[in-house]
Amino acid sequence: MLRKLLAAGAAMCLLALVPGTAQAADPARKVIKIGVTQSVDSMNPFLAVRLVTGSIQRMIYGFLTVPDSKTLQPSPDLAESWTTSADGLTWTFKIRQAKWSDGQPITADDAAWTFNTMMTNDAAKTGNGPAVENFASVTANGQELTIKLKAPQASMLDNPVPIMPKHVWEKVKDIGKYDAEVYPTVGSGPYVAVEHKKDQFVRLEANPDYWRGRPKIDELQVIFYDNPAASIVGLKKGDIDLIGRLNPPDFESLKGDDNIVEWNTQGRRATYLQINHGATTSDNKPIGDGHPALKDPRVRTALHYAIDKQKLVDEVQNGLAKPADGSIIPPLYKDFFWEASGDQKISYDVAKANKILDDAGYKKGPDGVRTMPDGSRKLQFRFSIHTDTPIEDKLAEYLTGWFKDIGITLTTKRLDSSKFTEETGTTALFDIAISGWSVNPDPEEVLATHLCSRRPTATGEGGGTESFYCDPQYEGLYKEQQKELDRTKRADTIKKMEERLYTDAPVIALYYPNDLEGYRKDRIASITPIPEDKGLLYGGSGYWPFYTLEAVSKDGASADSGGGSNTGLIAGIAGAVVVLAIGGFFLSRRRQGAADERE
Repeated sequence: MLRKLLAAGAAMCLLALVPGTAQAADPARKVIKIGVTQSVDSMNPFLAVRLVTGSIQRMIYGFLTVPDSKTLQPSPDLAESWTTSADGLTWTFKIRQAKWSDGQPITADDAAWTFNTMMTNDAAKTGNGPAVENFASVTANGQELTIKLKAPQASMLDNPVPIMPKHVWEKVKDIGKYDAEVYPTVGSGPYVAVEHKKDQFVRLEANPDYWRGRPKIDELQVIFYDNPAASIVGLKKGDIDLIGRLNPPDFESLKGDDNIVEWNTQGRRATYLQINHGATTSDNKPIGDGHPALKDPRVRTALHYAIDKQKLVDEVQNGLAKPADGSIIPPLYKDFFWEASGDQKISYDVAKANKILDDAGYKKGPDGVRTMPDGSRKLQFRFSIHTDTPIEDKLAEYLTGWFKDIGITLTTKRLDSSKFTEETGTTALFDIAISGWSVNPDPEEVLATHLCSRRPTATGEGGGTESFYCDPQYEGLYKEQQKELDRTKRADTIKKMEERLYTDAPVIALYYPNDLEGYRKDRIASITPIPEDKGLLYGGSGYWPFYTLEAVSKDGASADSGGGSNTGLIAGIAGAVVVLAIGGFFLSRRRQGAADERE
């Protein structure tokens, strides 16, 4: 009897969480369910930094430009055309005649308000601050937007900032404290967010007034799973139709299911260690509680030599990745990818790591653990990872063993996504952390996450840092590449930036994971990757896959092709699947990705 009562109670709780369960499903309504394992950090685009949230933003807001689905080069979005002055300092964009989802016209005033807000409000810089740092002024005249720059900017057409409706957002009194939980959202993208519950779901409906035309499906239900293994069960059972960014063991468990298409392509991510090398705020005040030994680049270099990256690829990533011997930009982007070679390359060498630490005065005690040169503190570091991520636990096991071999103790610290983002991006309460970034076709954004200006203010606002890095040499190279309009020369400068990160080691790149995804062919009739030739689906750098997505018709599908009903989801959860935070629906994006990509 108790078991029955618990099951009934669980079912009632789930019914309370899932929107619209009391309403009869419309059998003609085309609904696709997407599973995700990262929750939204904020529905406020000025504040959001996670990959999942960035993907949502690309669904509901327009940008000046978007990556072309074939070439990934900038193509028109809200800006239908543009011109630039001979000196490269003045850009004029013609904003297309289109409507916000509430029927109001989109004008250049909306874009000007968005950029000017970011230029004058520290909190509004959290998501994409560097995108406007080189802006001298932004003005509007009807449909004409004029941006004047302080210096030429090579990435001008890859601006990652979503354009916000001025008539809605100018009423917000404190952007830094605004959660934007007002629905339906007013946007200009292919979908409109109509509902969101934190750590549960975001529900998106097709925007009938989208300038390209209405999407081919009516609704995206993108479901948050707190447990990745449960999401695989959900895909196999048909509770969801697509899942992306899979870990190798979960991806390999899809083999043998005739209803599921396995999607394995080159990814756009780098996975790396973030090192607390002495974090400071944007006014150069120390912050956090990082171990003082990590301020020494020799210690960071020794850690690097102690890591067997090929073994991590083989045994943690099941061979579905490439070792990272340099660049934080993945090899997918051939023009900007950099790899160390010769004497500069840091390979697995425990003897060399030990010698570096011996020569630097970090002596081993009777217990085999090294101490600071002055004997004040042992080299005992924390390793921050995400809660309930078995692959990160496995990574921690390897690192713990390797670091023990060089006299360093590593203890694992598990954090939920919100706490992880806070401690590694704002408060600096960490020593070493797992991290990564999904890189855009133009890599300036991920490079900018290591600028001095990305550090948080003394009050914790702004930021978007990926490393708390502030290095004059790196800053100078960033400014140099920013104004270099010759692509080849710019790429050479960017590679020098990657080399600087490699040698100074505020981050240590480990590997480039493959893009691993799966979807049900009895639910999804077609979906176009980005880029269209062997590109990505859920993990892509634009909204194209989910704008082009087509559902299998009722006549050609199994008994349930989506239809808006959540019965299967609820039954599956109540029956067996352990999902710690279930809801209904939602989509993905950036850090980190800060606009497109953080974990």
